[in-house]
Amino acid sequence: MASISNRLTRALDITHPIISAPMAFAAGGALAASVSAAGGLGLIGGGYGDPAWLSEQFELAAEQRVGVGFITWSLRKSPSLLDDVLRRGPAAVMLSFGDPRPFADQIRKAGARLICQCQSIDHVRDAIDAGADIIVAQGSEAGGHGALRGTLSFVPEAADLLAARSPNSMLVAAGGIADGRGLAAALMLGADGVLVGTRLWASAEALVAKGHHEAIIAAKGDDTLRTTVVDIVRELPWPRGFTARVRRNTFTERWHGREELLAKNVAVEGPPYKQAFTEGDPDNTAVWFGEAAGLIEAVEPAAAIVERMAREAAAVLAGRAGVTVS
Repeated sequence: MASISNRLTRALDITHPIISAPMAFAAGGALAASVSAAGGLGLIGGGYGDPAWLSEQFELAAEQRVGVGFITWSLRKSPSLLDDVLRRGPAAVMLSFGDPRPFADQIRKAGARLICQCQSIDHVRDAIDAGADIIVAQGSEAGGHGALRGTLSFVPEAADLLAARSPNSMLVAAGGIADGRGLAAALMLGADGVLVGTRLWASAEALVAKGHHEAIIAAKGDDTLRTTVVDIVRELPWPRGFTARVRRNTFTERWHGREELLAKNVAVEGPPYKQAFTEGDPDNTAVWFGEAAGLIEAVEPAAAIVERMAREAAAVLAGRAGVTVS
């Protein structure tokens, strides 16, 4: 099997510089374990914090070395979740969408790697101040929550900042990366690896409804948008500046651009939205994927996805200076 060896793989003791995104509600223990078994690092999605669910998912992944990711502003409301997770000895803890500094020392003392996902250069500076081991530069192409920067320019800008201010911090690229070309491109831009969301959302192990998987297979990259309506209808207080990239569908066409009216009618609109999500209806609830949808033709086992990405990237990178391919 082709492998790419660099400082990220050595630091995490993995074969491929591929980390699975801790996607809320989709990245459970089975997906994280499959990614780790295939040579990457799998992360369980801590989401908005359900201790019973997290415990169950860690049990499912018990035979593999995995990590976990949290929505930082939500974790601050229930910090005991971090205590519970750290007792399980995760390989890494990823913090996204909020100041990581209040949790950084606790994570390091537990022996886990601190991963900070960033959506702007100011966020990268905050992650440096927090002493992050790994910094994720997330581009707007990504599915789920994010901001405005594009991956192609954000990654090398972050790489330059780290080279100047924190050369021991490793950089991971996220947003629109779904195959070996994306992995190879990220490495050429100055990243040490990639965080993969949408491509692994479309995996057999992801906790995703059949109708939603069918929707991504039919979709192109143009079939998504960034919006706040999916947070308004769920009454989630996301900080200003973050939006969610989801599939364009009946719900978004009805409410995107009419946010104030939706907020006034959330008591009526909320229950059918939640029911549609539970039932796997792809038209009347959020379907959480990004622009990489246009590169996905099938739902496959996570291991096959990880191994193919590594193999394709190794073929592209063979002979490049500074990268060992075996």
